[in-house]
Amino acid sequence: MKSKKELEVVLSKLKQISSPKVNLEQYATPSNIAAEVLWLAFMNGDIKNKIVADFGCGNGVLGIGAALLGAKKIIFLDADNSSLFIAKHNFENLKLKNAIFLHDDIMNFNEKVDTVIQNPPFGVQNEHADRSFLIRAMMSSKTIYSFHKMESRNFITALAKDYNFKLNSLLKFKFRLKKTQAFHTKEDYFVDVGCFLLRKI
Repeated sequence: MKSKKELEVVLSKLKQISSPKVNLEQYATPSNIAAEVLWLAFMNGDIKNKIVADFGCGNGVLGIGAALLGAKKIIFLDADNSSLFIAKHNFENLKLKNAIFLHDDIMNFNEKVDTVIQNPPFGVQNEHADRSFLIRAMMSSKTIYSFHKMESRNFITALAKDYNFKLNSLLKFKFRLKKTQAFHTKEDYFVDVGCFLLRKI
C-alpha cells in the first residue's frame, strides 16, 4: 500500500457479515477509520514485519489491513465461525499469505504477538464485554490498538494500569453504525468511539 487512501479503498470492498449477531455485538469497523488507525500503527513501526493479532476479527478488516501493510503473520480470532469464514474468504480473495484463523473464545488464546489491533464488543449487551479482550491483549502483546466507547476511558486506563500498561495516545471517532437489528429504530447510529493505543511500561 502506497497511501492511507489506497488502503481505505481496498478495505471498503471487503465482504461484510450479512447477519450480525446481537449477542456478540457484531458491527463493521468503517473502512476509513480502520485505514486511519492501521496507517498510524504502520507509521509507528507496529505492523511491518510484525506478528499481528486481530481479536474478534469479524470480516477481518483490521488483520487484512495489517497484512496489506507488510505484517509478517496475522492471527485472526473469532468465537463466531461464520465471521471467521468471511474473514478467510476476504483474506484469500486478496491473495494474501501467512495467516492463522482460530475459531475460539478470546480467553483461550495463549500465544505471544508483537501487536494486537482489535475492535471488541463495546459492552452494550453485556457490560464490560470488552474487558476480556483487553486482558488477553495485554497478556499477549506489549502494543495494543483497541476500539472502545469513549465513556469507557476511565475503566480502560484503570485496567491498563493494573497490567502495567500506559495509554500512549487516543484517537477519537464518530462510528456510524447501520441498522442491522429489528429493535434498531434508526437507519444510522453515531457513537463516540476511541482507538486506545496502549503500550507496556
